[in-house]
Amino acid sequence: MQEACRIVTKNEEETRLLGIRLAELLEPGDVLALEGDLGAGKTTFAQGIARGLGVEEAVDSPTFTIIKEYHGRLPFYHMDVYRLESSDEDLGWDEFFFGDGVTLVEWAGRIEELLPDHAVRITITVGEADERLITFAPAVERVHRLCRELRRE
Repeated sequence: MQEACRIVTKNEEETRLLGIRLAELLEPGDVLALEGDLGAGKTTFAQGIARGLGVEEAVDSPTFTIIKEYHGRLPFYHMDVYRLESSDEDLGWDEFFFGDGVTLVEWAGRIEELLPDHAVRITITVGEADERLITFAPAVERVHRLCRELRRE
């Protein structure tokens, strides 16, 4: 079995650029389940995804609204489920997870049981200096194909 893919970024701008490059590879129905401690760079990464999808609006964390929708090459649904009272709340998950856009869920572990099987799990870990270790899983062919493309210069 192949291992999960890991990419290191050296600063905030590289993390944002990685998000831009990933967005260029995304397709309708893609779901990104994003995890990382406070301040790890989840929103920075999400801003890169939005920019790579052609979203022109400013993107910030939807902490209090839970879901924000943006329009670009594909619809972009940015969720932050940190403050969600319960995963039992029906927010129309299927519309986002099986729709025609790209969905990014910050703090995705809080709704793990609701995430679709095809979700790409992304974990951002703070390293030394300003480095971020960004891990993509599961170790399936789609994730490895994305990682190969991201590693190309």
